[in-house]
Amino acid sequence: MLAEMTDRRRQILKLVIQAYIETSAPVASEHLMRRYGLNVSSATIRNELAALEDLGFLTHLHTSAGRVPTDAGYRFFVENLMERPSLSAIEQRAIRHEFHRVHTALDQWINLAGMVMARTAQNVSVILPPRGATTRLRSVHLIAIHDTLALAVMVFQDGMVRQQTIGFDVVESQEDLARIARLVNEWCHDASVSQIRDRVEHAHEHIDAVTRELIELVCTTMRQYEDALNTDVRADGLLQLLEQPEFAQTERIKQMLALVQSGQAIAPLIPRVTQSDGVQVIIGAEHERQDMREMSIVLARYGVDDEIVGVLGVVGPTRMPYARAIATVRYIAAVMSDLVGELHGEPRQDGESQLHD
Repeated sequence: MLAEMTDRRRQILKLVIQAYIETSAPVASEHLMRRYGLNVSSATIRNELAALEDLGFLTHLHTSAGRVPTDAGYRFFVENLMERPSLSAIEQRAIRHEFHRVHTALDQWINLAGMVMARTAQNVSVILPPRGATTRLRSVHLIAIHDTLALAVMVFQDGMVRQQTIGFDVVESQEDLARIARLVNEWCHDASVSQIRDRVEHAHEHIDAVTRELIELVCTTMRQYEDALNTDVRADGLLQLLEQPEFAQTERIKQMLALVQSGQAIAPLIPRVTQSDGVQVIIGAEHERQDMREMSIVLARYGVDDEIVGVLGVVGPTRMPYARAIATVRYIAAVMSDLVGELHGEPRQDGESQLHD
């Protein structure tokens, strides 16, 4: 098949796809002649369009003589015709500035990354918070709220913070709460739930009821957090979705949002993305799910090596501006990797931090 892709057919396929992405209208030979001033006859272009259709890269709608790209056409475009995408230096500086203005909090970085991706790629963004192979506790703090009520603030090793209230049978002063928290941190720092339970079991007689109650709260919260991570997909870009002609129908929008927000759109792809380097592009029929066959997803992993890894990307119709989407996802993944690395005391050593000029 590649041998049949002459330079002229490559050029015409590239122009057809670019025009269709821009206009969402089937592309006819006359349009190519007028728009791009090709130095060949209209008949020659029609013959080449027919040849590209025979090769499976284009198809035509029964209501129009124009051609539209197939999934195979998009795939060939992404792998062979598209120029290496990148965001401009001005855009990169603007994005860096936005992240600099956000406090050192992973939740805020995640929300900002989703907003920036949706705005820059003009499609729906998805982002799965970073997580390690096992959730581990960094520290826990107790803050007195009332005589017998306190707020437990738990910080996990991936930077996430969870808060839960905890009640006591007797009055506990702030000094007592601080002492209890120090003791729990000594037992539980950098430990998984199973490790915490093992430590508690071996030192059961040395742990008082209040401390044991806090440890149980910590373990329960960590388990709940791990369960939630499997479906904790943040999505942004509803306005961008509404602007796509493919989603003019309200019912189609509802279906798309349900897939994205539930995590079902990217869940089957997470193992593939987390085990791969670079940006992964899944186009139309390449999806396992039938209800995703009209969609394309551009995803990348981010985080610290294989220790703490998240996934982010954009979702949209197969008529997606792939170069823009890939450039956006690649850059935001690099930025988020820097942030997560710095959060865990592991800044990049190659001098290519995306947050610093």
